[in-house]
Amino acid sequence: MCLFFFFCIFVSKWLLAPMKFLKPGKVVIVTSGRYAGKKAVIVQNTDSKSKERPYGHSLIAGMKKYPKKVVRGMSKRTIQRRSRVGVFLRVVNHKHFLPTRYNMDLSRELRGRINFSDASKKARSKQLVRKLFQARYNAGSNRWFFQRLRF
Repeated sequence: MCLFFFFCIFVSKWLLAPMKFLKPGKVVIVTSGRYAGKKAVIVQNTDSKSKERPYGHSLIAGMKKYPKKVVRGMSKRTIQRRSRVGVFLRVVNHKHFLPTRYNMDLSRELRGRINFSDASKKARSKQLVRKLFQARYNAGSNRWFFQRLRF
C-alpha cells in the first residue's frame, strides 16, 4: 500500500507538471496594449519572477507595420517602399499574448544580441531585428507571419 501511494504521488506530480511551450522562436499574437493584434516572436523567455517584474514575462520582437500589397505594374521604388516592415521590441507579461502553433527559428541570429540597457543599444537591437525580418520577408519564408491579421 505504501509503495503504491508514493508511486501515485510521483506519477501525479509528473503528469501535472506544467509543460514549457513558450520557447524562443514561438510566434505569438499580442492581445493588449499598443500593439494589440500584432504578431510577434519570442526572443527570450523568463518563467520565473524577478524584483522588477514579479510575473512571468518574455522579450518579444514583433511586426509594427506590415508590408503592403505589391503588383507587377509598380515601379521598383514603389515596390521597395511598400515592402518595408516596421518592428518593435517589448518585454511582455505572459498573460498579454496568445501563443500560436507557428514557430520561427530566430535563436541563432538573435542569441545574446538584443540589449535593453540604454536607448542607443535598444535602437541598434531594433535595427538588427528589422534587417532580419526584412531579409525573411524578401526571401519569402514564414509568409503567414508577414500577413496582417484580419478580424
